[in-house]
Amino acid sequence: MPVTLSVVSPMYDEREALDHFAARLRPVLDGLGVGYEVVAVDDGSTDGTVSRLLELRADWAQLRVVKLRRNVGHQAALAAGLRAASGAYVVSIDADLQDPPEVIGEMLAKARAEHLDVVYGVRGDRSADTVFKRRTAGLFYWLMRRMAGPWVSSQAGDFRLMSRPVVDTLNDLPEQRPVYRLVVPSLGFASGEVTYVRGERVAGATKYPLGKMVGLSLDGLTGFSAAPLRVATWLGMVTFVVCLSLIVSGLAAWGFGFTVPGWTSLYVAILLLGAVQLVCLGMLGEYVGRIYAATQNRPRFLVAFDTGDEAPASRPVTSGRA
Repeated sequence: MPVTLSVVSPMYDEREALDHFAARLRPVLDGLGVGYEVVAVDDGSTDGTVSRLLELRADWAQLRVVKLRRNVGHQAALAAGLRAASGAYVVSIDADLQDPPEVIGEMLAKARAEHLDVVYGVRGDRSADTVFKRRTAGLFYWLMRRMAGPWVSSQAGDFRLMSRPVVDTLNDLPEQRPVYRLVVPSLGFASGEVTYVRGERVAGATKYPLGKMVGLSLDGLTGFSAAPLRVATWLGMVTFVVCLSLIVSGLAAWGFGFTVPGWTSLYVAILLLGAVQLVCLGMLGEYVGRIYAATQNRPRFLVAFDTGDEAPASRPVTSGRA
């Protein structure tokens, strides 16, 4: 049976969740009545995730294991899965079961009935997340909508269904560090939404702590907006006005013969100017770093093996080149 649906799942140290994930995902896919494959991308796990995936594959022919040579991050692992997927429709889902596999059938039916290229899984209820997680996630989406554009959904993550034209477009993009939850809606393909209740992580710990969320936000901002550079420009203008006011006040004090202690104003001015300069240099550095990475054109990931191949490739599989 030809592959109609590919389910891509990036995994990093998800050994404890695998059995639960397979037990819920397989009946859903078997019941759809279409040819499917599950592309499990191991992102350099160290807890035996790969070995357990290979054991599951012995009894599940549709399971395909793609092992990366090292940990490259969630978005790059997702890119590897999208490049390996062969289905007419591709669903991306994490293995922690916070996004329910049972919604996949509804996504596929909606895409076919309404001729949609993208169906987003939108979290209608996040009560299973901690208050801190909900607040930081809300701040992230608010910032992305303000900086990247209003087309960014406020509660859509990486759980989505995409048609083959969308996946091919993503695979052809030259970006080195794409943030797919921003890239996909920016393409403008016909899209719809399916709401669901976000559940608790079935096992293990979150793979998106605060540090990685900050990094994802930074990648999203620098990849989709020049707003940080404009902030640097506005900071420079405000600093110029403040310094001009200090100069005028200093000249006025000198003209009227007042004795004004100079060390305080000088100290404040130096600190202000130094802080703004460092902030602006840091923002410029983020963009220069992305340009540097693009000119190097290094692969975002290297595949150690792919069980979907008849024989393991002798050369590394690369992605993300210009």
